[in-house]
Amino acid sequence: MARWDSLEQEQCSVARTVAVIGDRWSVLILRDCFLRVRRFEEFQSRLGAPRHILADRLKKLVHFGVLRRAPYQDKPARYEYILTQKGLDLYPVMMAIVHWGDVHMVDERGRPLLHEHKNCGKVFDPVLVCSECGQPIRAKEVHVHAGPGAAEGAAEELAARASASPARSR
Repeated sequence: MARWDSLEQEQCSVARTVAVIGDRWSVLILRDCFLRVRRFEEFQSRLGAPRHILADRLKKLVHFGVLRRAPYQDKPARYEYILTQKGLDLYPVMMAIVHWGDVHMVDERGRPLLHEHKNCGKVFDPVLVCSECGQPIRAKEVHVHAGPGAAEGAAEELAARASASPARSR
């Protein structure tokens, strides 16, 4: 069983990711970073997070290499928070959350933000596709196999689950 204070040590990519971005403030900070917010005061004003919590989450995101601190003022010393490549690589995750919210959580007014692809100029919906064939990926069309970093016994557990009755949608 995973301990909340050591999720980054789990042999599970989901648990390790949750250790970094698995609370509401971290996800909302990342949202704002992708909207080009960079400074503590801007985050605080937009999010309304208590200062100590915001400082803690920014520190955590810097610690995990998702953001980097860059000075923008000397006296007093002030910093802005900039997405690293590791942070930028979370963009598909954030877009998947946006898309789910756009499909399942909008009211009669519709989407709060529209995303336009600069290359083609079209408003788009993010779609997860297979890196090999380019086809859209759906949960019922994926088989999971133990990888080289899997916990001992994972292959047997996955095989047992696969041979059990097929998953049903609700």
